[in-house]
Amino acid sequence: MRYVCRFFFILLWAFCLNIQAQAPFRAMFYNVENLFDCQHDTLKDDKEFLADSQRRWTKTRYWKKLNALTKVVAAVAEEQLPDLIGVCEVENDTVLRDWTRRSAMRSLGYRYVMTESPDLRGIDVGLLYQPGSFKVLEHCEIKVNLSELMSRPTRNVLYVKGRLRDNDTLHVLICHLPSRLGKRRESEYRRKVAAQVVRQVVDSVRVSQPMARMLVMGDFNAEMGDEIFEKEILSVVSTSENGNYLHESLPLFYEPTMTCKENKDVKGTYRYRGIWESIDHIFVSPSLCERVVGDNQIIAFPFMCETEQKYGGIRPFRTYQGPIYKGGYSDHFPIVVDFEFDE
Repeated sequence: MRYVCRFFFILLWAFCLNIQAQAPFRAMFYNVENLFDCQHDTLKDDKEFLADSQRRWTKTRYWKKLNALTKVVAAVAEEQLPDLIGVCEVENDTVLRDWTRRSAMRSLGYRYVMTESPDLRGIDVGLLYQPGSFKVLEHCEIKVNLSELMSRPTRNVLYVKGRLRDNDTLHVLICHLPSRLGKRRESEYRRKVAAQVVRQVVDSVRVSQPMARMLVMGDFNAEMGDEIFEKEILSVVSTSENGNYLHESLPLFYEPTMTCKENKDVKGTYRYRGIWESIDHIFVSPSLCERVVGDNQIIAFPFMCETEQKYGGIRPFRTYQGPIYKGGYSDHFPIVVDFEFDE
């Protein structure tokens, strides 16, 4: 009996070690919908988000928004705290500093890096990270150079290189591709140029590290099947060493299936005139696929939703509907993907 007990104890001990050896890691992306401070930047067109504007963007509304976004992150963290949070539509360093260090978010211990883009409105992209699970080694922003005929500049791409708990390296790109407003041909061209910049950064990493772990997150303003994914982001490549092909017809990136477990009526990350669209994406490189656990999850807790009167159904509970203040969270739902890495 003593030997039987010892045997089961050893099995239990081995089982516990196996659980501890697999460290959960969560990445999240969130378009936070016009996170502006209340101060006028003379170099940017941010006048619509001031206290004396039509939107009446006051400090009270600003801090309410920061704490509302924290509520979303905290709700996600009840299951698992996101180690990385890619964000877009953040105005400047002030809003991320206030969010991570002066709002209720400060208790979660996030640090951040971000871009300083030439976007006329001043909106940028950023990455919040947990320093205990992702150590930033380097970061930079890559400019998206549009044609001189395209007078309106767009957001830069953020590149971050970091070390994981298993001591391996993860390369992260955060992007916010140009919107679909304006003439169709022009907007498609602008998104294509931005997508090519993302591809160039990916290719530059792969030159020295063909099997690098890479994660691309962003608001692409395009759904799967769009030309930018087929020709730029997901296009088929091969890698070689000394003339010998290691992988043939290897997709550059994969996107895990997108689902929403909180509400089966949610069919995308954004809803426009009653139509669901999935324009926010998280892509993983083939070398990272084996670590993915489950699907891309669309996060749509009940408090983040509202009933859409005109078209029926639900939609994201946003901060503004045009100039009308609604006091919600964002016009997009965030998405998360989980990984397991060896300690």
